[in-house]
Amino acid sequence: MMKQILLFLLFSGALFSQKTEIIDLSKSIKDSKNSIKSFTVIDQRASQEIGSVMYHKDEIKVAFENDASKDIQNWFYKYNPVRGNDNMVLLLEKLNISEDKKEKYSIGKLELRASIFIKKDDGYHYVYRKDTVATTSSRTTPYLGQNLARKTTLILTDLFKDSYEAKPWDFSIPENELQNYAPLLKDKLNILKATELTDGVYKDYYSFFTYNPDPEYTLQTNDKGIVTKAIKGEDKKAIRYFYAFVYKGIAYKNIPFGYTEIFKDENGLFIEVTKAELFPESTTSGASIGAAAGGIIGGVIGAVVDVSIGSKKRNTNGSKVYLDPFTGHYILPENFGKTK
Repeated sequence: MMKQILLFLLFSGALFSQKTEIIDLSKSIKDSKNSIKSFTVIDQRASQEIGSVMYHKDEIKVAFENDASKDIQNWFYKYNPVRGNDNMVLLLEKLNISEDKKEKYSIGKLELRASIFIKKDDGYHYVYRKDTVATTSSRTTPYLGQNLARKTTLILTDLFKDSYEAKPWDFSIPENELQNYAPLLKDKLNILKATELTDGVYKDYYSFFTYNPDPEYTLQTNDKGIVTKAIKGEDKKAIRYFYAFVYKGIAYKNIPFGYTEIFKDENGLFIEVTKAELFPESTTSGASIGAAAGGIIGGVIGAVVDVSIGSKKRNTNGSKVYLDPFTGHYILPENFGKTK
């Protein structure tokens, strides 16, 4: 009897076992400006566990070689041995991997949020963050764990490289409030509190959300009343080169097809667009893609702007796409662009 139990346990172990996929932090994250003197990782996750997915009958656990703080810190210093003047801090807020099992396939899901700060005498100054969800399907690759571990590395790599180019925010966060930075910083963004807007152009998302238009530029329209350029003396720039602008008291966001009105609700700022308007490469008409990408003012753009300025009617065919105040990027709703 004992022999049979032992054989059963051995057989069960052969059918189901757990393996580990290590997150390979070997991509270069070199700071070409050598601006960082020290680097610290603050892991605020409640659990060190990341998650697991299945490969046939094996459970594949995704993990760091040691732990997140030690491995990411060693990774940074490996590629940045020369020291500068800034004290950089990475706040790891979320890192989860899970699997959604369908009838004939599975979807592996990665949720990652991490933020970069520069620590100064007056506190922590936000620089940049990645707050993203990435998926992979077993119909594309059976190696879900390996694929999601690789995506983790790529997202963190992009976070470092984007942070090297970004300017720290002027607002500081005290150390004891660092883990609650998001609502504290949002409360300082004047565009979210403004009831009336002054005409002007905003070169980037930070100047827009802090409500600091470039005072030297004025807007120029064509004979149809459509904004086409921003002018500063002899300097004339197409409006598409700016993140956003305000015209006749209404805020507009530049998109590939021109620009569209920015609305506000209790959740923040958003635009209403279709997937084809936001990502024209997914459409089938090469001619209209080229025109949109080149910034040519056409009937489509005129229609969007005329509707916004005139009747204030919203684009009922579009979805609410919020603007992330921490990156300027779009926060796409689930199933964006998919037909019911």
